[in-house]
Amino acid sequence: MNRFSLIISCIVGLIFQLSVNAQKDKAQNPLIFADVPDMSMIRVGDTYYMSSTTMHLSPGVPIMKSTDLVNWKIVNYAYDRLGEVDALNLKNGEAAYGRGSWASCIRYHNGTFYVFTFAATTGKTYVFSTEDIENGPWKETSFEPSYHDLTVHFDEDGKVYMIWGAGKLMIAELENDLSGVKKGTKRILIENASAPAGDNIMLGAEGSQLFKINGTYYLFNITWPRGGMRTVLVHRADHINGPWEGKLALQDKGVAQGGLIDTPDGKWFSYLFRDYGSVGRIPYLVPVVWEDGWPILGENGKVPDTLDLPPSEGLIPNIVASDEFERKKNDPTLPLVWQWNHNPVDSLWSLTDHKGFLRLATGRTDETLVDTRNTFTQRTIGPVCTGVTSIDLSNMKEGDNAGLALLQKNYGWVGVTHENGKKKIVMVLGNDEGEKTVEELALNQKTIYLKASCDFTNKKDEAQFYYSLDGRNWSKIGTTLKMSYTLPHFMGYRFGLFNYATAQSGGYVDFDYFRIKNERD
Repeated sequence: MNRFSLIISCIVGLIFQLSVNAQKDKAQNPLIFADVPDMSMIRVGDTYYMSSTTMHLSPGVPIMKSTDLVNWKIVNYAYDRLGEVDALNLKNGEAAYGRGSWASCIRYHNGTFYVFTFAATTGKTYVFSTEDIENGPWKETSFEPSYHDLTVHFDEDGKVYMIWGAGKLMIAELENDLSGVKKGTKRILIENASAPAGDNIMLGAEGSQLFKINGTYYLFNITWPRGGMRTVLVHRADHINGPWEGKLALQDKGVAQGGLIDTPDGKWFSYLFRDYGSVGRIPYLVPVVWEDGWPILGENGKVPDTLDLPPSEGLIPNIVASDEFERKKNDPTLPLVWQWNHNPVDSLWSLTDHKGFLRLATGRTDETLVDTRNTFTQRTIGPVCTGVTSIDLSNMKEGDNAGLALLQKNYGWVGVTHENGKKKIVMVLGNDEGEKTVEELALNQKTIYLKASCDFTNKKDEAQFYYSLDGRNWSKIGTTLKMSYTLPHFMGYRFGLFNYATAQSGGYVDFDYFRIKNERD
């Protein structure tokens, strides 16, 4: 190589490295590589708040906070328990998988925060309100029926409007106390809101989010042309009753469903999400500029990989987190990263009966993991992640099963069963047809270490399970779990700590810790 070629090579290398460094100093898409769908977002001063969907999990409707639109922290939930129907309590053969509460709408008006949501499981529409969104308390108001994918707007004239529906969008005024719909105000807002995306539509326009900017109303929706991808639609009008004109606003990577948010210094973004295989529906941000009174989404119609915002500091510990189950006097009993699979039975779990451990006891018999109450869950995160736990098995009873799961409709778990007076390490696959033990090994000690490792890179969607007898030397067990996102559960895979009985109730196990990292072992 001559001197000139060497100089050129060095310059090219330097430019590449500077480019890489510049990328590291910017926010990246996806914004959150975890299941945070159906986002609704507001800015109050220089602070952003976001609500999203967790359906059948308890507590529900997570509230997240950010000061830069990139780094988010779970600060509260809108409710502890959505209701006491059998489906939410996993009783009498009923379950709320894929249901519970769906797409919420967060608003701030006259010093009060509001979160609106709906639930086909209970047949109700809910209004949760508080003056302190991070600490509560929340006031709950509900009314029937359940209004699908609603959005709410507090207008300057004192009226409160609600828009909902799919394909044909409806509008009504709410009572002043938000206790229901005013009689005689329900009407069609847009007869065919999907029209800007064509005639051959697989999913009618839904996911409404309404905004009023400089006197103009903007309504965001998602639709899905047959043979195409999830698509963003925007309608606008000078008056709430129309006439409305609509246009296709973004069609790239299937990134869709969301709305608008601005920064204190005048930048605009659209928050949206993308179906990304088994990790779930993951948030994206796209820049927005304004042309002729329309929000123009993306860069040349595309979703950018980087954003002119601060870089992410990672999802640990504000979206998911390790937990040693050690509690001091003023520590929260349950960190907000945790949610129960359906409503828990509070008498059957404890952080005090065995100090430094999470105790899960059985109160009835069940056939499989998905029938089980008090499964303790956290999100998985991408592109890769690993969860590890250790369990004291001393007080298992005949027929008990305990361990670490990756939970969705097609699930897998590694753990211990107690059969015929003996304990066995097992790896199990499960689905609607039941559970199948893939591998089992004899266990002759009272403590076991378990690990589950996920790979969501480029939708690889594979997981492996491991066990250890000493916490240092690990062995793979069973087979690869082919993870898949299914509509019956309608959420990304979650780590789950569980204990269920198949023969008799009254046994319990003690989890020493749960540790998560964004690496794959």
